[in-house]
Amino acid sequence: MKTTFRQLLLWFAMLFVTVASAQNDQWQLKVSDNNRYIVHADGSPFFWLGNTSWLMPHRLNREEVHYYLTREKAAGYNVEQIQLINAIPTFNIYGQQANDETFECEKFCIDGVYDFWDHLDYIINEAAHNGIYIAIDCVWGSQIKAMDVDKARKLGAFLANRYKDFPNIIWLIGGDIRGDKGTESWDALARAIREIDSKHLMTFHPRGRTTSAWWFNDREWLDFNMFQSGHRRYGQRNGDGDYTIAENTEEDNWRYVGMSLKDGKLTHPIIDGEPSYEDIPQGLHDFSAPRWQACDVRRYAYWAVFGGCFGHTYGHNSIMQMIRPGLLASFGAEKPWWDALNDPGQNQMKYLKALMLALPFTERVADQSVISGNEGERYDRLCATRGNDYLMVYNYSGRTMDIDLSKVKGKQKNVWIFNPSDGSLNYLGKYENKTTQFAPDGGYLNANADRVLIAIDAQKDYIPTNAANIMEVNKNSSK
Repeated sequence: MKTTFRQLLLWFAMLFVTVASAQNDQWQLKVSDNNRYIVHADGSPFFWLGNTSWLMPHRLNREEVHYYLTREKAAGYNVEQIQLINAIPTFNIYGQQANDETFECEKFCIDGVYDFWDHLDYIINEAAHNGIYIAIDCVWGSQIKAMDVDKARKLGAFLANRYKDFPNIIWLIGGDIRGDKGTESWDALARAIREIDSKHLMTFHPRGRTTSAWWFNDREWLDFNMFQSGHRRYGQRNGDGDYTIAENTEEDNWRYVGMSLKDGKLTHPIIDGEPSYEDIPQGLHDFSAPRWQACDVRRYAYWAVFGGCFGHTYGHNSIMQMIRPGLLASFGAEKPWWDALNDPGQNQMKYLKALMLALPFTERVADQSVISGNEGERYDRLCATRGNDYLMVYNYSGRTMDIDLSKVKGKQKNVWIFNPSDGSLNYLGKYENKTTQFAPDGGYLNANADRVLIAIDAQKDYIPTNAANIMEVNKNSSK
């Protein structure tokens, strides 16, 4: 009888491990075979739709975390980028400390106390419940001056040991800093994590107007490249340091895709991890400057993705710092984070995700040859992408465009105009396989003038011709 009971216990233990392993497999991400995309372990598409909730671990309590992540799931987000250590010491809303100058974080894991790290556990688990990955920025770049290689190794080992078995983790090394500042410490941190945790993806979050590819493209720990296109408008040179791009190209975030290539070739998937935020002053530092609006954050998103990124991270001035009455705000933020959740750009990113997942995913490439004639510059620039039998062109200004429909397979093409502000689809009809002129319906340079032209081989049924909205087409876009 004792043997039978022990066998039963063993059977239950094995069943638990099997179920847990299967659940983790559902979360497992990897780089696609063509190095362009991030996909699930089984090869199914993963479109990174991120949000910069940098100060969530520090400023939200449990109830607020639950509310916020529930709203994020409804808005289509599947990645939250957060900061951990952004000061010495760092505290959360409960007054619990994460660290000190030694970076020996184990001493702040206190039995019988809901400590800083317990709260982070809760955030990660609550995110998993909502189908969301947590991209952990381990230590913000401003704190690199307090670190050395030994401290970086200690921190990396602690984080990896604690979170290696959480399924929904992505590691961010760096934190708004150039990779040539503290390079040895960043390498030590990344390698300490990787020695213990080989399952979760890793990248480097760089300074504005730079890309991780400039410093870490050859690192064994780097799974994908991240750039930060920053918060400057065209011709804006005031602010924080040296410029690495030509004047009057500040808003052209699509340029960073090319900057992330090595000798013109793609070596890793690429993403814009921090573009201009909704409701933040243009250039950050002059609070009387115009603020970036929903149309601007849409432009950054579509330019990046159509330019070759595997996903996109959105940001909002109030959400990224989780501002509320009584807290000192940065960058002129005024509205509470819970009100910012209702802003239009925050709720329009899901249409991009649904559009990209409605079509064959990993075959897609950026291809400006789809555009006949002048592709335009600045706000008039057309940005084109295509698969084997479909093509799409993002048109921010709403200008007339000439599109070569013969660039993809199919003797005839079904053509739609897609509205990024509400996800609506307007079927234009069936077109012959030749260069054709299209005039979008939004006017010229209005706040909601931007449109996407979609052309698909008429023999394919990726998008039904009677579909009124992209959310009807891709019901799995919440994943």
